[in-house]
Amino acid sequence: MKGICKSFPGVVALDNVDLTLRPGEVHALLGENGAGKSTLVKVLTGAISRDRGDIILDGNPVEFSTTAEAANLGISTVFQEVNLVSAMSVTKNLALASQTGRFGVISWKKARQDAREKLKRLDLDIDLEQPVGTFSVAIQQLIAIASALNDNTKVLVLDEPTASLDAQETRALFDIVRELKSRGIAVVFITHFLEQVFEISDRISVLRNGQLVGTKPIDDISRGELISMMIGKELGEVESAFSRREGKEPGAEIVRAEGLGRRRTLQPCDISLHKGEVVGLAGLLGSGRTELTKLIFGAIKNDSGTMTVNGKQQLPNTPRKSINTGIALCPEDRKTEGLVGELTIRENIVLSMQAKKGWLRKVPFKEQQKLAAEMIKAMDIATPDAEKQVRQLSGGNQQKVVLARALASKPDVMLLDEPTRGIDVGAHAEIIVLIRKLCEEGLALLVASSEINEIVAVADRVVILRDRSKVGELVGQDVTRDAIIETIAGEDVADS
Repeated sequence: MKGICKSFPGVVALDNVDLTLRPGEVHALLGENGAGKSTLVKVLTGAISRDRGDIILDGNPVEFSTTAEAANLGISTVFQEVNLVSAMSVTKNLALASQTGRFGVISWKKARQDAREKLKRLDLDIDLEQPVGTFSVAIQQLIAIASALNDNTKVLVLDEPTASLDAQETRALFDIVRELKSRGIAVVFITHFLEQVFEISDRISVLRNGQLVGTKPIDDISRGELISMMIGKELGEVESAFSRREGKEPGAEIVRAEGLGRRRTLQPCDISLHKGEVVGLAGLLGSGRTELTKLIFGAIKNDSGTMTVNGKQQLPNTPRKSINTGIALCPEDRKTEGLVGELTIRENIVLSMQAKKGWLRKVPFKEQQKLAAEMIKAMDIATPDAEKQVRQLSGGNQQKVVLARALASKPDVMLLDEPTRGIDVGAHAEIIVLIRKLCEEGLALLVASSEINEIVAVADRVVILRDRSKVGELVGQDVTRDAIIETIAGEDVADS
């Protein structure tokens, strides 16, 4: 790709960007949210047209206006949100991609044979007639890769392929990527996990503000240099955000839950939240972090335990009741549970406030505009105006809108479930700083995160879960990475 330019109304998304891919290499494409990665990939794969620039494949200029045309030339992609029909069988999903058949009629015998051959390339032996939605996310990811691969595939783009995978699943995926490399396929790897970049990549290209900052072999760059290239700041400025926060005595108790739980969801659990305190929720994937936040918020109904808010009985609980009593939730899955993509930034921000007032007492439009403008400024949301659809924002800016909406309801307690998942290192640091600021202003925060360094950086106290049970609690100076890992692993920790 040479001199690629692409503009949208009010935004220059790509400014004279070059990208060179080689056979049999993994090329990491990195940058902050909004840097231009997605736009460049969409141009590469035919999802959108470029304004200027050239795409040259095997030495020949190529033109295509659809993803199907790009795929026919050997350029395919697997998106972060797996693009499969979950209710349909594996065979039918793969047939949709390849359109096996003649005159619009699919030969299911041939479709099953083709599906078996595609999965065999990835050493995947599964029931072809089973609905895709019944498989794990990792298996669905491999099915999506199989769907994208053709006999003539030269370039495969993997957009955040490990975002929803655990460590073992990620290793299995990387084995597949190495196999694709050995076949001479150029793999474009987009991720926010820098450790994975150094593990699997051969070269990296960094974009910032729609421009190419540079391309380097992975062996010629350090982690600090890479971060500086991505955010345009020295590493120390970012690392300071993740240094251990000096704790202080918590304020008055706001939430107390005793024996809170639900059968087959979470074992009865005790937890309290105090004014001006950050409580971290740590544990492996599936340990019950999300379930506990939703039980407190009322998004999951409890069948055991009691809960009080400011000394008053809260159960039975509902999300509306939580909002009315000053509890706000920022859910893990911002796209399906946190935002309404078709609504504007303004409309998303006022949702919680409107719910608190009741739908018969509509928030006046001028008040909506004022609130949205204040939140956009306070959260530093990158947008030309508040009327932009929220789905058009980068992941980091979408996360800021989720936080802005929660803050707009003026809560006393904020439940943050994976507040920095899937966002770049710069926005990550900004949200860590915001969590500390909210704590200083007296809010009680519960932060559930799979990133232990993040928990250590922000938490005054850490509740540790394992196999959907509370297994320990660490306070103050006992909150260390090693202590959290040991408790998750089931080893004895002093005062846990």
